[in-house]
Amino acid sequence: MKRLIVMTLFLLGVNAGLIAQDDGIKWSLQDCIDHAVENNITIKEAALDKAGAEVDYEESKMSRLPNLSGSVSQSLTSGSSIDPITSDFVSQNIYATSLGLNSSVTLFQGNQINNQIKRSRLLVDGNSFYMEEAKNNVVLSITEAYLQALYNKESIVIAENTLASAEKEEARAKARYDAGDIAIKDYTDAQSQSASFRYDFIAAKNNYAQQVLTLKQLLELGPEVDFDIETKEVEAVPSLVPDKIEVYTTALEKMPEIGGSKNDVEVAEKSLDIAKGAYLPTLSLTGGLGSGYTNTQDLNFNDQLDVNFYKRVGLSLSIPIFQRYSTKAQVANAKIDIEKAKLSLNTKEKELYKKVETAWLNAIAYQEQLEALRVARDAAQKSYELAQKQYELGGLSTVDLVVSQNTYVNAAQKYTQTKYLRLLYSQLLEFYQGNDIKI
Repeated sequence: MKRLIVMTLFLLGVNAGLIAQDDGIKWSLQDCIDHAVENNITIKEAALDKAGAEVDYEESKMSRLPNLSGSVSQSLTSGSSIDPITSDFVSQNIYATSLGLNSSVTLFQGNQINNQIKRSRLLVDGNSFYMEEAKNNVVLSITEAYLQALYNKESIVIAENTLASAEKEEARAKARYDAGDIAIKDYTDAQSQSASFRYDFIAAKNNYAQQVLTLKQLLELGPEVDFDIETKEVEAVPSLVPDKIEVYTTALEKMPEIGGSKNDVEVAEKSLDIAKGAYLPTLSLTGGLGSGYTNTQDLNFNDQLDVNFYKRVGLSLSIPIFQRYSTKAQVANAKIDIEKAKLSLNTKEKELYKKVETAWLNAIAYQEQLEALRVARDAAQKSYELAQKQYELGGLSTVDLVVSQNTYVNAAQKYTQTKYLRLLYSQLLEFYQGNDIKI
């Protein structure tokens, strides 16, 4: 009895596992976006670039502080020479040990240090914009690929239903041919139509598999991962298309490529301030502590360190007089970089406007086409249903039935494709306004 219970539980567990395996995990669009943002290589590289910029920023802030270095030296001198510790002229072998600490700090350098710190901060901000731009590019790529996969998945259903209908028509034609009601040409036309739709069904499944592979690659998933997308019912409900100027104005504020380009202009302007600072003098404060030991004195090592101890402090002023055109050239190049950054910003703004207007035009066009295609699809479906009834009653030839069926299939496919294209471009308009993509 106990063994029977164990076996029953085991079989129930196996069946539960098989059911779970059959169900599998279906990825939603948000699942794909979250996974891609977390694992995409380009985004990771952008994050590393930002981390490097933050390190450079911390380093630039530390340049305000004084440096400190220590030195120890041991020397042997033969013959008549100056004692390095006492500065006396002696004629004997000298064994000398020198110890020292030295420090210096820049008090003024044409405000270059402050400007370099500000520039480093701007570079950190710039890398943040580049990282956000990389994320946006991944989100758009994933969205486009996911919607294409949804379209391919729905196309399989259309192709499967069409094939089932064609096979029924073929069987009906075979029965009528065997009964002598139709000629062999009518039967072979039905056979050809069924085979053609079987080919379309196989092609639809392959297109979906290929698109799933593309999506897996965008998600950085390995071949061992069992991946599939969830079945999503996409409604073809008309939506209000926002004003393109409002979308563009909002996009100028929201899109990171614009923020990054504006930041590049500020970086170039700060580089100009740094270059101009080279015209000004540099004032530095230096100081040091030191002592030493030499065998020319009768004192022991510790006493000599006391006796020979010294302190030094000083100011150093460096005034640029002639730099062989170096500073002037740097200033001129910095001004050129500012103009180039402004041109790049202008180009980015034009590219963004083109994207917004393209999405706006397509959203309007596909929405209007969708309504026309809905009418055409419904009308073609009714015509095909009537053609089927006429064919059953012998009032329609196989050729005319095939024509009616093809018209309906083409209308259904165009309607489905336009439905997803309208969804894509309407979501792009939402995205350019800083909203999340939702389907």
